[in-house]
Amino acid sequence: MMQIIAKKDEFRESLLSWYRREKRDLPWRRTSNPYYIWVSEVMLQQTRVETVIPYYERFIENFPTMEALANADENDLLKMWEGLGYYSRARNLQAGVREVMSNYGGEVPANRTEISTLKGVGPYTAGAVLSIAYGVPEHAVDGNVMRVVSRLLLIEDDIAIPRTKKIFETVIMDLIDKEDPSSFNQGLMELGATICTPKPRCLLCPVMDFCLAFQEGRQEELPVKTKKTKMEIIPVASFAIRNAQEEWLLRQRPAKGLLAGLWEFPMVERVGVESPQDMALQHFGIELKETVDILSFKHIFSHLTWEMKSFGARIEKAAPIPEGYRFFTEDEVEALPKPVPVLKIWDEIKRGGTK
Repeated sequence: MMQIIAKKDEFRESLLSWYRREKRDLPWRRTSNPYYIWVSEVMLQQTRVETVIPYYERFIENFPTMEALANADENDLLKMWEGLGYYSRARNLQAGVREVMSNYGGEVPANRTEISTLKGVGPYTAGAVLSIAYGVPEHAVDGNVMRVVSRLLLIEDDIAIPRTKKIFETVIMDLIDKEDPSSFNQGLMELGATICTPKPRCLLCPVMDFCLAFQEGRQEELPVKTKKTKMEIIPVASFAIRNAQEEWLLRQRPAKGLLAGLWEFPMVERVGVESPQDMALQHFGIELKETVDILSFKHIFSHLTWEMKSFGARIEKAAPIPEGYRFFTEDEVEALPKPVPVLKIWDEIKRGGTK
């Protein structure tokens, strides 16, 4: 049976005093605005803090209020999110904000029941916003917190199994500091991000004396997490094609599915040893006399990997273009919201990768 920390008050004091002294100065920690905290928590899902900071600052500058975000054009929204990945997060955030404007008079709900009805707001995001913005003692359990607590209490349940999260939520509700739940939850997150990492630095840990895994020398065995099934690998060819007017050929991806609504160069799955010219002719009906290599790289999604090879080519004469595609000037391409793989290719082109 899991053992709850006996000296809760001492544990809280150790964690809170360390957090208040050592916490990183992050822009979303300088506010209690629930909208700003909501934005930061959505951005921080699946994304490193260092990456998020400039995106967060630019996003808040462009959409300083929920009303501004609710009224934003989707292309403008995706452009602000460009490069962060997991673009459904941005769409869900906007949808949730619109629900707040329509159903809650522009005020983010201050209780778990109501805030959890908003699009894209799961148990973690709800608890983070409630505790940090409103000071409500609610659990906010993410991967960092599960790693910390699994070591503290020597919890050996598999964190890859959804029901295991309930164990951690129960623990946090027992331990949470009712006077300052914001610092408590952020303290656990900070501990997991900076000290109780996959390779823990236990001798620097402010709650080392309370840690059962450390006492037994098992901290590197935890948390228990079954490995994911082998990721699918898809070879992909991308063609950066321009015409005699120096315009580039792109299309918008479908409104639903992977990278929905973002703009891309002609792309096709590579099969066998087809030449770039054969692929372009077969799949897009475009005859290319010659191509140049631009960039080869891997792009990893949560469930699959694209092995990218990108080619540059010119169409000198007027020719039919594939359905759904159109030509854009360089400035227009720059303004379009593009997924990370296309951004990498475009950045290489701007550095002279096709010249």
